Amino acid sequence: MNRNLARILAALAGAVMVTLPALAGAYPLQVARNIMLYMALAVTWDMLLRSGQISFGIAGLFGLGAYASILAVLRAGMPALLSIPFAALLSGVVALIIGFLILRLRAMYFSIVTLALAEIFRIVIQNLVDFTGGPEGVIMKGRIFGGSDSGIYWLTLCGLFVALGASYWFEKSKIHFALTAIRNNEVSARTSGVDIFRWLLLAFVVTSTIQGFLGGIYVQSYGFATPDSVFSADFTLLPLAMALLGGIHSTVGPILGAVLLGLASEYLKLQIPYGHLVVYGIIIIIVILFMPQGLLGLFRKATRGGKGRAS
Repeated sequence: MNRNLARILAALAGAVMVTLPALAGAYPLQVARNIMLYMALAVTWDMLLRSGQISFGIAGLFGLGAYASILAVLRAGMPALLSIPFAALLSGVVALIIGFLILRLRAMYFSIVTLALAEIFRIVIQNLVDFTGGPEGVIMKGRIFGGSDSGIYWLTLCGLFVALGASYWFEKSKIHFALTAIRNNEVSARTSGVDIFRWLLLAFVVTSTIQGFLGGIYVQSYGFATPDSVFSADFTLLPLAMALLGGIHSTVGPILGAVLLGLASEYLKLQIPYGHLVVYGIIIIIVILFMPQGLLGLFRKATRGGKGRAS
């Protein structure tokens, strides 16, 4: 994408984000928060994908962070705002421990294990009835910032900026070259001196920490948590579909996919409340079969084609 165009679009998006709380009501702000939350999750999923590892455990770390945040408030009396970085820290530590066990796996084996871990987290939380509230979950006395829609909006925007900042760091530092080398050819990367396990562990821990951070923001925004809500497949399928639709291995792609699919998801939830996940699955299949590089890839091809014809 042309750098000047990208800068203009980024400036426009920033202006909309900054002015939205002053112009919009409660429902538009809630829709915006949802889109930003899923956008951040899509970016974190793509960050790990740049190493070639496909994770289906987004909902697991997200839900873990959500429960860490709300239980820290209810059981330990921790301030709501402080419970969010605590959730991020706990998710990161858990990811670090798990990473030593599963990051030797590759391809579908890694994907299956991450999916299983998400389900394990949900089952454990559901069965610790006295501590977590079991299947019925737990409820706080009130939401963070007294339930202020604008305050929660800025908090969610902060979570998005953390994810985007980490993604930009991954793109502009030597992490980018290490992960790309691993994705392209592990044998070649290893012979070139790339410490494969170290870089995979870093990517896994960083993305998991941010996902737990976002889980803390989510639960403090709504003031309750149940296993079915915070470990919902929505938090895996929708971010994954957004990244694939927009274009993988970049920051811009998941952002583009999140805006388009985020708006569509709000409509789908109203029209087919119990069938929208099927639509997300269909979108994933269509993109993989016919648009493997997503909309960003189509845009790049069209731009190159236009330049070729002009020359």
